[in-house]
Amino acid sequence: MERPAFTKMHGLGNDFVILDARRRGVALGAERVRAIAHRRTGIGCDQLIVLREPADSAADAAFTIHNADGGEVEACGNAARCVAWMAMEESGRDTALLETPAGRLTARRAGPLAVTVDMGEPRFGWRDIPLASAEDTLHLPLSREPLADPAAVSMGNPHAVFFVDHADSVDLAALGPSLEHDPLFPQRANIGVAELRGEERIRLRVWERGAGLTMACGTGACAALVAAHRRGLAGRGATMELDGGPLQIAWGEDNRVTMTGPVAVSFRGKMDGALLG
Repeated sequence: MERPAFTKMHGLGNDFVILDARRRGVALGAERVRAIAHRRTGIGCDQLIVLREPADSAADAAFTIHNADGGEVEACGNAARCVAWMAMEESGRDTALLETPAGRLTARRAGPLAVTVDMGEPRFGWRDIPLASAEDTLHLPLSREPLADPAAVSMGNPHAVFFVDHADSVDLAALGPSLEHDPLFPQRANIGVAELRGEERIRLRVWERGAGLTMACGTGACAALVAAHRRGLAGRGATMELDGGPLQIAWGEDNRVTMTGPVAVSFRGKMDGALLG
């Protein structure tokens, strides 16, 4: 039996096992995802990305996203850059159209190992996030000492962004699990702590739902820039300084958010059947 091929990639340290299931169907339950994502006994990753044949022949690639805990999620900006780069390498073109669980995304080359992705329009309605009840999404009634008064943004997935004086001093590893699972978030939430370092520089750390502390979160960076601008704390574009490095985020006058950043290939291989059950 042919073993499915995979590529290990990362965007600023946010790492992925990208499994090619376009020619060989793969059934993945939560247990199998956890086994592949395990950093000692599996391949190791924050998210498992499964390439599928797109439903629309105009699309270059389709993919689903599975967090390391086995759960399936709607959006991942760093993964979108990696898949877009793979699609452009295969086609030889400098643009790509992606089918994702959160909708279509367009991407273009920004360098030999850099990609710009149009992440779409942010949403702010309490049902869009979603929240368990009607709340002002610019000032959520949510706190865990010393964090308080976050803004909520959906970038196809739910985010709560806290603005702090010193992002690196926040014990996000301790606070993240409780905030992620707060009853206010029926689908859980990604938790960001953002420190304004100038109108065009924001330091950001993210607790990612289902994955934990991450070196970089593309949708989190988009959400933080959007939230900062809505509160009058930043302009429409900024360098987001994540643990793994910088992302360039811009919220255009057309209401669309673009993200530019690097991609890297770690290695390629064939997956042993034992990991797939």
